[in-house]
Amino acid sequence: MKVADSEIDAPQLGRGHPADSDSAPLSFLKLFYPFHYAVGMTVEKHLAGNSLSRHQTVILWILKSKGRNGRTLPRKIIAQMVKAWYNLGNPAISKVLRKMAQQELIAIEESANSRREKCISLTDTGAATINEMIARTENFITQISDKLTDAQILNGMDFIERVGEIVEFELESPVPSRV
Repeated sequence: MKVADSEIDAPQLGRGHPADSDSAPLSFLKLFYPFHYAVGMTVEKHLAGNSLSRHQTVILWILKSKGRNGRTLPRKIIAQMVKAWYNLGNPAISKVLRKMAQQELIAIEESANSRREKCISLTDTGAATINEMIARTENFITQISDKLTDAQILNGMDFIERVGEIVEFELESPVPSRV
């Protein structure tokens, strides 16, 4: 069933709303859907390109951003992060990792500390793939930033960075129970 445009309310994205600590939660929430789904998912699609799945993309990005020397992490750390974002179980994560190893994006090795633990490392092919992901996505983001002033970019980057720090390092983020 197609919804007529006249049935869809114009988005209220927070522009023109008072920006203070009292109104911030509701204004932020109104921005969440378009930012997370429209912007976030589009950026994710550009990162993935035509050859990577969402899960492969995030695993490569975890290795790049959190790994020792931007290349290596224990499998259990990767699994914890992927589980938190995508609600995947260990068998599904293992399947993704095996496929990535077959594609020579990563190497799966025994940990030096424990035979049961695995260590995941980027291969040179994986590192090159990440560089391609970044270049492709920078080109897309340039189309956005070209429409912004330097002040808008700086303020946006400051805001996003600080919100990320608060969520990742300062707040506990329990998953709310379903009602």
